[in-house]
Amino acid sequence: MTAAYSSGRVSRDSHLVVPAALFMLLALACIVRSPALFTGTGIAGAVLVAAPLVLATMALTPIVMAGRGAVDLAVGPLLGFINVTLIQWLVGSGIVGPVEFFAWAIGIGVAYQLFQAFVIVVVRVAPIIVTLSSYLFLSGINLMVMPRAGGVAPDWLAKWGAGVDPFSPILAVVVVALTLWGLLTRTAFYTHLRMTGLDERTAYTSGVRIEAVRFAAHAVGGVFVGLAAICHTALISSGDPIQAGTYTLQAITALVLGGASMAGGRGGAVGALLGALNMFMISRLLATFNFGMYSGYATQMSFGLILIASLLINVLVNSANAPRTR
Repeated sequence: MTAAYSSGRVSRDSHLVVPAALFMLLALACIVRSPALFTGTGIAGAVLVAAPLVLATMALTPIVMAGRGAVDLAVGPLLGFINVTLIQWLVGSGIVGPVEFFAWAIGIGVAYQLFQAFVIVVVRVAPIIVTLSSYLFLSGINLMVMPRAGGVAPDWLAKWGAGVDPFSPILAVVVVALTLWGLLTRTAFYTHLRMTGLDERTAYTSGVRIEAVRFAAHAVGGVFVGLAAICHTALISSGDPIQAGTYTLQAITALVLGGASMAGGRGGAVGALLGALNMFMISRLLATFNFGMYSGYATQMSFGLILIASLLINVLVNSANAPRTR
């Protein structure tokens, strides 16, 4: 085991200090600027809106932790593909049961992520090229499946998206996802995932099956993409071939805000949760200011600036935590 890995194990949760501090500051700002957020209805709406982003960020986490600068740029369009196929194909064919919906969403998410893993690991194409190509491919396919927003979600899913009860089934989906991640951290796979991201060569010489770890990381990400698509479909109660594409930038920004290292080896569900909630509160705070006709541009510009600042903080934190040799 390398010194880097030992250091990473000791400071396993140190990356959560900045996201947690930012969360507290944003929460205080929201109390002042948007106190309605902390009412029962406000919390219920927050759960509904934040859940897809939380799960999309969790979908990126294991893939990024595996290293090689792998970040899935296609997470948004893949989420959108699951959404439009649920509405256009399943509902259109009269298949509206929860079991069928979850099986389809998770199955498509895992299958596509395994396809990407095959191209990256076996064919050895750079992750950024594979996922960017997937982003463009899926964006086009989504418009072919459903040229414009439409359709209606099943009654049970529409009720999930009512946003009137904080303890809704949407919250239960997020809790289940966090529980799955917690169980995952107790397995040898999680240890191998962190080792692979921190030092691939040493992990390989220690007997870790690097290729299998990366395939498994993509499969886990696929499960969370499927759950994110279910929550997104509940949120909009229909199909939309374009809207989900925005989750790519938001999830990457939330991932960095949550303290994950884009170099690999560091990250987790708690960081993803904090990062996504921070993104939600930043959006909420921006909505309290009147930018007029420039409101959409101000939001996008803010997300871009936040991403740049978060990456810089990440670099500084990594430098500070890097093991020093004489």
